[in-house]
Amino acid sequence: MKLLLTVLLSGAALLAQTPPPPAKSAPKTPAAASKTGTASKTGTATKTGTPAKTAARTTTPELYRVKFTTTKGDFTVEVHRDWAPLGAEQFYRLVRTGFFNNAAFFRVVPNFIVQFGLPANPALNARWEKPIKDDAVKQHNTRGTLVFATAGPNTRTTQLFINLRDNTASLDSQGFAPFGNVTEGMEFVDQLYSGYGDDPGMGGHGPVQDRVTKEGKPYLDKNFPKLDVIKSATVIFPESAAPPAKKAAPATKTGAPAAKSAAPAVPAKK
Repeated sequence: MKLLLTVLLSGAALLAQTPPPPAKSAPKTPAAASKTGTASKTGTATKTGTPAKTAARTTTPELYRVKFTTTKGDFTVEVHRDWAPLGAEQFYRLVRTGFFNNAAFFRVVPNFIVQFGLPANPALNARWEKPIKDDAVKQHNTRGTLVFATAGPNTRTTQLFINLRDNTASLDSQGFAPFGNVTEGMEFVDQLYSGYGDDPGMGGHGPVQDRVTKEGKPYLDKNFPKLDVIKSATVIFPESAAPPAKKAAPATKTGAPAAKSAAPAVPAKK
């Protein structure tokens, strides 16, 4: 059962969605999410969870792979829809609309988790406001699994984390439902910059998630320039994720040039 811890950040009460950091004695609990949807540096999901009207209206494959190109190196995530259907569908929409491009890994807690999912452009937050419902926990929070952050029942939106170790014992019972896992490049995930420490609300000196949500990448570039960034996140399997371009019409029998072919189909904005 998740416990909610109220923390004070920048003079405002902030409820954060995230897995609690490893406890040295008494376990810490995830804080609740703020009205702005910001999460304290702990895997919290912001009020950005529902797809905007511009989100890709495509059917989520039962199995798909996403390649993350980052400033540290590339890694690939394989998503299984049957593990957590709602989470897999939400992640697919986010990737297809380019939500993660240029976003930072703003919370990196060594030997615990890597967290991301606050956009570089804060205007995107307004387009993903409605949280998605919870999935049942069918897979364990083992090393390399990809999971949506949460601040309580049915609060998942856009923030995610990757487990850097086996967190089964602490996170499964709290309702964190993995929907995918890193299949290539986990060594680069391990190397993502962690020097700023955890969120101030969790005892660290890293970015304040409320400010990341409101100010976006400029806040991070100015105050936390060493953070690694997602250059792009792209669906690489199945290939049908991007519609093929139409072929040009063949030349006529008279040898006259064929009419210009239709413009190639354009995939949904990423």
